[in-house]
Amino acid sequence: MSSTLKAALWMIGAIASFTSMAVAGREVSFALDTFEIMMYRSFVGVIIVVTLISVTRSWAQVTTRSMGVQMLRNAAHFTGQNLWFYAVTVIPLAQVFALEFTSPLWVIVLSPLILGERLTLTRVVAALIGFSGILIVARPGAEEINLGVITAASAAIFFAITITVTKRLTRTESIACILFWLTVMQAVLGVVFVAWDGDIALPDATTAPWLILIGIAGLLAHYCMTNALAIAPATVVVPIDFVRLPTIAVIGMLLYAEPLDLWVFVGALVIFAGNYLNIWSETKRAKA
Repeated sequence: MSSTLKAALWMIGAIASFTSMAVAGREVSFALDTFEIMMYRSFVGVIIVVTLISVTRSWAQVTTRSMGVQMLRNAAHFTGQNLWFYAVTVIPLAQVFALEFTSPLWVIVLSPLILGERLTLTRVVAALIGFSGILIVARPGAEEINLGVITAASAAIFFAITITVTKRLTRTESIACILFWLTVMQAVLGVVFVAWDGDIALPDATTAPWLILIGIAGLLAHYCMTNALAIAPATVVVPIDFVRLPTIAVIGMLLYAEPLDLWVFVGALVIFAGNYLNIWSETKRAKA
């Protein structure tokens, strides 16, 4: 089996996981707020990660030497994920996914600040192309910019912070260590924010299966994508990942009667072009 086909199979898993998480998040939103969703998701994640670390006997890899960076990463991810879960409940799922694709473009902007990487002309052009795609998706002036669009776009920025800080963490920490503190810290943050108003909704027979799905899908999506990137170059993986958009658009239409908005697809293609230009340039530079 070729590396491209193997990567495609891993990406099918990632696409299915991301899509499942979006649908599950919307299905439980009638009973749980985003903080409660994140808390229960993190509880499921803690159980899975602790079990995997125990089975693989990797506890020696879990360290506390980078706690400040771990806290920054997980606070950013917690914020971004809460914004994302809110967005999937108030605007079309395809629009959320299209705006989420801007995360790599924000990484371009943040990398010089967090990682000390050089901001090249190609990276600037790629970011500008991608951000023009945001304007096409959001269409300010043509349509009212609602809270859902703002939160989805903001989630992409916090996901970009998560990506850049994670890249910094991987210089010294293992994946097991990063995943352990990801689930534990976000569980703690979830408890703190859920308890803020003193009103905690407990899972029931209807919401519990969806919450378990969110917890499993959240970890599985990133595991599948990491494996795909380990097998094949980003220039192969990213176009496959773009299939997420038409997939979620069709599901949104079938399950929630969401219209297929042409401008969302046009804007997403522009965002993809900006992402792909940057990846192509970085791949070419690395080979040189």
